[in-house]
Amino acid sequence: MMQALPLPIFTFVLSGVACVMFWRLDVGNRLARTFFTLVFVLIAAGTLLTGLRFGYGMQHLAPIQRVIPLFVGPLIYLGFRTYTCTPAALRLPMVAHIGAWLAVAILPQAIPEFRGAYDIAIGASYLIYAALLFQMYRRGPDALRFAPLHLTRGLRIWMLVSAGMLLLMLAFDTAIAVSFATGQTENALTLISLGSVVSAISLIAAIMAFSGRPAPANAPQGKRPTSEAETVEQAARALLTETRLYLETDLTLDRLARRLTLPTRTVSEAINQTQGMNVSQYVNGFRLAHAARLLRETNDPVTQVMEASGFLTRSNFYREFERVYAQSPSAYRKTAP
Repeated sequence: MMQALPLPIFTFVLSGVACVMFWRLDVGNRLARTFFTLVFVLIAAGTLLTGLRFGYGMQHLAPIQRVIPLFVGPLIYLGFRTYTCTPAALRLPMVAHIGAWLAVAILPQAIPEFRGAYDIAIGASYLIYAALLFQMYRRGPDALRFAPLHLTRGLRIWMLVSAGMLLLMLAFDTAIAVSFATGQTENALTLISLGSVVSAISLIAAIMAFSGRPAPANAPQGKRPTSEAETVEQAARALLTETRLYLETDLTLDRLARRLTLPTRTVSEAINQTQGMNVSQYVNGFRLAHAARLLRETNDPVTQVMEASGFLTRSNFYREFERVYAQSPSAYRKTAP
């Protein structure tokens, strides 16, 4: 059984790398950082215990190793939920989601007859939270009203990668359970090792996707804006123009709505209806116009223009600038009148 050990240990190292990579990311939310870091810690611990259990026959670790997967899905989901509500509003969902799976983890330990249900519970956890993440994704970027606007696109693609990772873990777990049930122990051990590596690689892919280029989420077309929506959009435009609020890198939909003394949904729908874009794209329009003016009127380096216009990363600035102006900032500076 010793061949089962190297891959889980390798995965343990990969998970540690993922933790370091993640800690260096700007996720715009301390509580979200905590939840997501706990996911990495759980996966790292789970793969290490798997290697020790099947590599060295430490079967006494089985009760701990078996329950760890139950909490991966809930922690990922709660991490994304922090961007949709206040910490106070998150308390009840946090207690409900963690408490429910804690009960599922403890019950079989108290009643041995239920221990065979672990595989079903783990599979259900993966499926439930993958579905919840897809549901959250479908609500659009403006649902992440407490996320800094420059992060909403990355968070949404991260959501999809995380949901896909959970479904992949479900497939591996099901195949492992079937292999053990049919007496194919060697196949089960191979799947356990490969599954642990896939999990770690998926985590790193999720981190890389967060900084990558997601597809923009466009608002539905063809819906005629109401006069109320036009009034709200005009108020938002006036506020952003007069106060230059768009230059603040930590601006969120919730903060913009509070400055307008309006519900976040009202602001989001008004901008969607009148401008055909989400709030993040709308605010970026003001930032890009500011950047274009600086490129035309000053000789400041492009990096300095980027920072002075409310953008935090070069990749996001260049991507958005090229999307709107169809050329790079440097090329724009050369051709602008």
